[in-house]
Amino acid sequence: MKIKIWSDIMCPFCYIGKRNFENALAQFSHADELEIEWKSFQLDPTIPKMKQRVDVYEYLAKSKGFSIEDSKAMHENVVRMAKNVGLEYNFDRAVIANSFDAHRLIQFAKTKGLGNEIEEALFAAYFTIGLDMSDLDTLSQIGISIGLSPLELQTFLQSEDFSTEVHNDILEAQKFGVRGVPYFVLDNRFAISGAQPSAVFSEALEKAFNS
Repeated sequence: MKIKIWSDIMCPFCYIGKRNFENALAQFSHADELEIEWKSFQLDPTIPKMKQRVDVYEYLAKSKGFSIEDSKAMHENVVRMAKNVGLEYNFDRAVIANSFDAHRLIQFAKTKGLGNEIEEALFAAYFTIGLDMSDLDTLSQIGISIGLSPLELQTFLQSEDFSTEVHNDILEAQKFGVRGVPYFVLDNRFAISGAQPSAVFSEALEKAFNS
């Protein structure tokens, strides 16, 4: 059974959803019979591809029409959600940046069988460490950390390779009616939207696999 997961590595609920899904997988007796594919999705493709330090609290306040105080309160709530599943979020370090090249890296890593590994590494780099996801040298180091070839990474990142794959994932998401992420599609028949509790994923896995 195939499971497609659309996410953006700058989406805090995507990392939480990943962890909840993994907890469900750990309890699923047919986990070794699943094919899991990570799909690209950009929550905000309009972020400029240039180096700029943008405060994460101000960014959310401006984009959603919130006050800075409300933005900080919302982020504090997300930090608590993340902590509940064993994740450390450090929004004070977060670098708001265009995630397109990071998604190209995900597509490249998938061809090497390292889709899950690159997702985990990118999430940790953004939410915990506070690295710039638009910086090519940073992306190269993240790729190297999961076992990708330094030479291949250098050549690939300086090109536009895998841009089409990123765009195709986004178009496919539109066909499914995806408006936000994370978004899980099980066996092309069952969909789960958002960072649902592990119990929800467990129930969906059993239903999709046995029906």
